[in-house]
Amino acid sequence: MTDEEKRLLSTFEVRLGHLIHLHDELKRENIELKRLLKAKEEEYLKAREAFQELDRRYTDLKTATTISLNGSDVKETQQRLSELVREVDKCIALLNE
Repeated sequence: MTDEEKRLLSTFEVRLGHLIHLHDELKRENIELKRLLKAKEEEYLKAREAFQELDRRYTDLKTATTISLNGSDVKETQQRLSELVREVDKCIALLNE
């Protein structure tokens, strides 16, 4: 083996070692990013559930205040009750399918 071939082989070995090192680093980074993604997805799901619960509670509160007729807006109360009846009718229709 000539000196030139030895030099090329040595350069190749160094570059291959560097590529293997980079590959290992990227694998570790990928694992960490997957872990972070999973944590963020769980955080998102919790926030979404909290939002849905708050939205439901807000709707319930709005319905309760609308129904508690203190003489202010009878028309709004009638509209809200009509919406609730339509929603119940839709649910019944879905159950009958």
